[in-house]
Amino acid sequence: MSFRAINPATGEVLKEFQFQTDEQILAELNTADKRYHSDWSFQPVADRARLVGRVAEILREKRDEYARLLTTEMGKVIGQAYLEVDLSADILTYYGKHAEQFLKPKPLPEGRGATLFTQPVGVILAILPWNFPYYQIARVAAPQIAAGNVLMVKHAENVPQCALAFARLFEEAGAPEGVYTNLFCSTEQAGRLIDDFRIRGVTLTGGERAGASIAERAGRNLKKVVLELGGSDPAIVLEDAPLDVVIGQCVIGRIMNTGQSCAAIKRMIVIGKKRGEEILEKLIEQYAALPIGDPADAATVIGPLVSESALKRLIAQIDDAKKAGARIVCGGRRIDRPGYYIEPTIVTDIAEGNPLFQQETFGPVLSFYVVDTEEEAIRLANATKFGLGASVFSADVKRARLVADRIEAGMVFINSFVYSGPEVPFGGVKNSGFGRELSELGIGEFVNRKLVRVADVA
Repeated sequence: MSFRAINPATGEVLKEFQFQTDEQILAELNTADKRYHSDWSFQPVADRARLVGRVAEILREKRDEYARLLTTEMGKVIGQAYLEVDLSADILTYYGKHAEQFLKPKPLPEGRGATLFTQPVGVILAILPWNFPYYQIARVAAPQIAAGNVLMVKHAENVPQCALAFARLFEEAGAPEGVYTNLFCSTEQAGRLIDDFRIRGVTLTGGERAGASIAERAGRNLKKVVLELGGSDPAIVLEDAPLDVVIGQCVIGRIMNTGQSCAAIKRMIVIGKKRGEEILEKLIEQYAALPIGDPADAATVIGPLVSESALKRLIAQIDDAKKAGARIVCGGRRIDRPGYYIEPTIVTDIAEGNPLFQQETFGPVLSFYVVDTEEEAIRLANATKFGLGASVFSADVKRARLVADRIEAGMVFINSFVYSGPEVPFGGVKNSGFGRELSELGIGEFVNRKLVRVADVA
């Protein structure tokens, strides 16, 4: 068994890395745990934050190298690869600058003599996906290492070179051994790590089934878990929404990263039949004109899906939706060229009994709905087991805020697709998981809020 890097644009196997042995993984855990208890947790916050900031500097210095690796290993189009590198560096810089403020003791004025201290808890295990290889690590590593925890990362098995590259950043920044550890381990080995008492918290970004399994195992071991799972994000288009904004934001919001994002717009819900017809016509025009090709070409907008299995799974979802009565108005077919390419696709006439109604599609496939009223739009937006992000489009921001308040999601964006930045929290509700990453909330997920109260003995 191994981690395999395959170029999604060609199908070429690039490199292969064998799984570590149980003995090697245990040795890595021993090192991480010793580093935490003997050194890292006692380092001043300023020194830990400085390390995180230095990692950001090195990533920016090597921006071209790291962007190209994303394109080669997981097929991310080069322009978006640079965006991911920049966002990851911004997250690292953010916690490098703000960690001291977030972690400083907080006196409790109403609790006489009471102060709340924020302290780390130990070794954190992160299990991460392939779709944003650096960003997914940055939003865990930056806050947790600055907080004084140490991190062990099991990355996805198809992005081993990205995993190693990110680990090198910490090594080059001068991180002591054990502060950041990359693991080439199996799912079973990761499970046994969760059983070990020295792992004090687990964070996973992935699918529902993996999330449920990790949460169950961690729960049996009385360990906190943060889960960032799937999404079926709706975009509600109210009657007065500016069409140019709607079309521009919804196209980008669906096809970013070739649609392989948990927080992408996956369902458009337009109020009004005539408006729906007008928007659908413009969307079809836009989708048909999207440049598809080599992800290393700066002109490319739609690159390959990450793997052959991902492509087959998405095509099967489209075919099943069609068999159940849905209408494919654009795309829906594999592109006849090397690599794992699919046409940008729009599906409409999706009844509630259609399997696509409840599924998450991980690729450039948009579900399109038309309803008559705002109430129907809100009901449809919430008629899913997911609750990650959502968008509301309207010229009347006050009205849009009222709609946003009724959407069951962890994040709602008005007149834009989902935005992720270091200063705003990221996370969902329902089957999209629980816990938050980024912002001050992200640094607080795996810490001990310790109360110290001094009694008045005078």
